[in-house]
Amino acid sequence: MAKNMNLPEALHISLPVPDGTVSGDAVAVGAWRGIAQTDKDADGEATVWINGSATLDVTGAVATFGLPIYIAGTGASIRANEATTTATDNTLIGYSLGTKAAAKGPLEIGLLNGPAQA
Repeated sequence: MAKNMNLPEALHISLPVPDGTVSGDAVAVGAWRGIAQTDKDADGEATVWINGSATLDVTGAVATFGLPIYIAGTGASIRANEATTTATDNTLIGYSLGTKAAAKGPLEIGLLNGPAQA
């Protein structure tokens, strides 16, 4: 077995997250996307799950499964506790695992697994 392996799957990792990050927030750190499982600590990091699915409040109609879902903002490090179907000036977090009307409401989102593709 390789001695230089640290985390065989790296699905729950510690990342330097934006100020104000609390457990349950969607985060984008560099190319990584996920849901914070812990609040930001004194070292500026939180444990982030980058796999699976999560439910976030989403604004915008979702007519079919598999539509892209975004969190507000762009840049190297962002956080949000809600999401949108609007791509402009926002960051892809995952894809819809259900449908919903246009009003803001809960929707299960399949998270991007691993670094986001450009």
